[in-house]
Amino acid sequence: MKKLIYVMAISASALAFQACSGENKDAKESADSLNQAKDTTTNEAATGGIAVDDADSKFATTAAVGGMAEVELGKLALQKSSNAQVKEFATMMVTDHGNANMELMTIAKTKNITLPTTLDADHQKKLDDLSKKSGADFDKAYVSDMIDGHKSTLKLMEDESKNAKDVELKGFATKTAPIVQSHLVMINKINDSMK
Repeated sequence: MKKLIYVMAISASALAFQACSGENKDAKESADSLNQAKDTTTNEAATGGIAVDDADSKFATTAAVGGMAEVELGKLALQKSSNAQVKEFATMMVTDHGNANMELMTIAKTKNITLPTTLDADHQKKLDDLSKKSGADFDKAYVSDMIDGHKSTLKLMEDESKNAKDVELKGFATKTAPIVQSHLVMINKINDSMK
């Protein structure tokens, strides 16, 4: 019971701190800071500890914010695009990345990893910039963002599947990498068809 009270006090303090410094930190940085505070070598009794090392927790926060962005950008594409291929791809983004996000949240919960709950500043800027576009300009920008995003996500998943210390996160990355690869192949084909 004492442990639970300590965890709740730390969480409340962290949320208050996050609210006060919202301009200085984005959601991913805040989650990374909270995870660092859970370092089991220094204050496990106060925070409940974290069951993974720093690199694995950073992978989880990076993957989570990227997955959220894919879903949000996909929803935007469903609203704004008139290209059938782009809409089909966007539907797949909402479904596949939504499912991956749920799986990652389940793993994170068992490891006491705090994940971001909103987009980080970079992804929010992409979403804001895209929302100002329409027609063919929107489609081109969305497709370009999807190519760039899937290249970096594929590298993230491949690196984690090779280097992860945590078995469950390694399994998640290994399982997710081929899905991301198939998305990249598809979005490249869409891009070629738009030229």
